[in-house]
Amino acid sequence: MSGLARQVRALEALEARGRLRRLMPRAGADFASNDYLGLAGSDLLRQAASDALARGVAVGAGGSRLLRGNDAEHEALEAEAAAFFGTERALYLGGGFPANLAIFSALPQHGDLVLHDALIHASAHDGMRLGRAEARSFPHNDVTAAEDAIRGWRNEGRTGQVWIAVEAVYSMDGDLAPIADLAAVAERHEAMLIVDEAHATGLFGPEGRGLAHAVAGQDNVVSLHTGGKALGVHGGLVTAAAPLVDMLVNKARSFIYATAPSPLNAALLRASLSDLATNPARREAALKLRAQAHEAAHALCGLHGFESQILPVILGDDRRTMAVAEALQARGFDVRGIRPPTVPRGTSRLRISITLNTSAEVVTDLFTALAEITEAVPA
Repeated sequence: MSGLARQVRALEALEARGRLRRLMPRAGADFASNDYLGLAGSDLLRQAASDALARGVAVGAGGSRLLRGNDAEHEALEAEAAAFFGTERALYLGGGFPANLAIFSALPQHGDLVLHDALIHASAHDGMRLGRAEARSFPHNDVTAAEDAIRGWRNEGRTGQVWIAVEAVYSMDGDLAPIADLAAVAERHEAMLIVDEAHATGLFGPEGRGLAHAVAGQDNVVSLHTGGKALGVHGGLVTAAAPLVDMLVNKARSFIYATAPSPLNAALLRASLSDLATNPARREAALKLRAQAHEAAHALCGLHGFESQILPVILGDDRRTMAVAEALQARGFDVRGIRPPTVPRGTSRLRISITLNTSAEVVTDLFTALAEITEAVPA
């Protein structure tokens, strides 16, 4: 069988299981994006782009940061991000995915242990595969299991550094990591704590500084804040103590060998961070809408237990999940079905994302439609 025929057969097998992915155009009310604060298409960022271009900010970087690609906008963003997030330094990369590749491939060393939550993001897994440290998982949000795993590893005679890795808000479950308890475990065992704040930045913590803001300035904490979600633009900001950032500059291949992010994009991220610091109304509106969505989901569909702006509706079966998603799309609601391997087998779900691109009335309409459709589409 030729290589091409093998790929065709693999795609046919995915389609038979209801797991074939296809690109879809944007259509309908936004319940699928991560644009939680509605900044991506905002007048604020349009004006920031216009102002930046008028003062001569470049669109492209033209090279990697270690060659000629390092721009004053990158450095200004990093200084402002470090101040905003309360850390010694910040490093700007092209996205959250390459930032996690950088963190996990360059910081933990041979003989170390990366102890990660079982539901941590795919980018962290890829970074661990590129790194030299051992990787082990612990059950989702189980602090006791994490601490037991550290003790067990030490009892095996291991003497390396332990790195505890979690997401602040889990992207497919919408629940929150027990950051304070994990930070206490890290303190007791002289471990490092890596917190991916991707879905928390802009919404959680004072002025949206993140769920781990209370500990972010400690020497043993590394935080990742992405620019492509609530901040409305693109890129990844790793915030940490200076030696850790310097190690990334010297060892992280996804930083060293990549063309630097757009200086214009850096200018836009600066505008987003400034808005977070000075305009509480946007964040307050997002939190209010989130609460209204939780109430509507419970009142109209009997759904409960949500902790964030991400509301997973677990339907289980792949085909039923996609059928319900398509029915909602036909009614004008952009809701996407999420299937394995993004989520564990048997937990296919609708991932309903609450953003300021919609309204309380449309949220109510969505859950009214969801109740009707799930009753009509057989399990």
